Amino acid sequence: MSLTTTEAFMDEPRVLSIQSHVVHGYVGNRSAVFPMQLLGLEVDVLNTVHFSNHTGYKKFRGERMTCDQLENVIAGLEENDLLHYTHLLTGYIGNPALLRAITDTLRKLRRQNPSSLYVCDPVMGDDGKLYVSPELVDIYRDEVLPLADIITPNQFECELLSGQTLTSDADVVAACRMLHALGPRIVVVSSFTPPDEPHRLWLYASEAVTVNGRQLSNMYKMEVPRLPAYYSGTGDLFAALLLAWLAKHPTNLKLVLETVVATVQAVMRRTNDAQSANRELKLIQSRRDIESPTIVLKAQLLAGPITHVIWDARHLIEQQADGIAMLQSSGISVVVLIDEKTSAPSLATASSPVVSVSCFNESASWADVCAKARVAPANAVLLSDGTFLPHDSNVVAFQTSAILRDTLAMVATSFK
Repeated sequence: MSLTTTEAFMDEPRVLSIQSHVVHGYVGNRSAVFPMQLLGLEVDVLNTVHFSNHTGYKKFRGERMTCDQLENVIAGLEENDLLHYTHLLTGYIGNPALLRAITDTLRKLRRQNPSSLYVCDPVMGDDGKLYVSPELVDIYRDEVLPLADIITPNQFECELLSGQTLTSDADVVAACRMLHALGPRIVVVSSFTPPDEPHRLWLYASEAVTVNGRQLSNMYKMEVPRLPAYYSGTGDLFAALLLAWLAKHPTNLKLVLETVVATVQAVMRRTNDAQSANRELKLIQSRRDIESPTIVLKAQLLAGPITHVIWDARHLIEQQADGIAMLQSSGISVVVLIDEKTSAPSLATASSPVVSVSCFNESASWADVCAKARVAPANAVLLSDGTFLPHDSNVVAFQTSAILRDTLAMVATSFK
């Protein structure tokens, strides 16, 4: 019994990669396709630009794909029943009209295969500098993200998409949860530098999960070595490897992150050691690190699904009972912190028992508070007026003592 075309295609991962192309060097598709093929994926290529070399050189020549050209190629694939892809990968798309045409292409792919995954690297800028039209930011946020399954913005791009300035773990967690609400199941912030530690470089990844019918998230964090040079194409390589390893391990994001980072670091070290004049990525020389990387750096769980709110009862006394009932109605359990001067509040309207624990002194760590409350630090958020903020808390939400019902409703829903 022979397979139909669709059955034959769907038997293995097949990727349509739409991004830039250069004749010389390794950026865009030149950086992405070889690693994916080496890891066993079938990859078809659409080049949004065809340049002599990447734009980091003094000069470059070539041409850009038009919407008509894209639509013509897709029509040819469709006419031959060849639009059967398990994944779509996009990178640099500098033309707003072309980006919209690609979303139309994704819809056609999903008519053939509704489970097609879209991995989007929203290339817009870096280090505070936007190098595409501002119109693209709105298109990505309003039209692309609702269709995307996985996105890989850098720090600046994450700030553009979320509208939040990122200066801390808590900022990144909040931004990722906001981006989840727009559509993507996995958000990877591929680079983040704390403002007070410019020599350090972090990677964050957040995965939306469902727990007891509630939409929650797991957040991972990795510190990666900062090499003393910049190499074009590393973001394209990262997104391609993320797609490939998630295809192999779709339920183990932690392992995937560690594997991808191991490969990217190996490629960058080899490129750095080569000391070549053009500093192009040494992909071919790194094929063994692509196929079987040695994992050294580990991802840590920064924040898991928020299942507990720790309420500082010394403040925010008004509306505690109603507020706690509202949190509980969202499936969040509540722990109330009290000190020797504060008795446990009246909680007659609470739908289930509320645990009250004595508050530590102001120098208590987040780990100490959570241990006293018997909850995991990664699964809890502190609700306070800001006078008590443990120095190592992973997730902190605080409002004024005049907190109102609508604010509580926001807290109850924002950590789902």
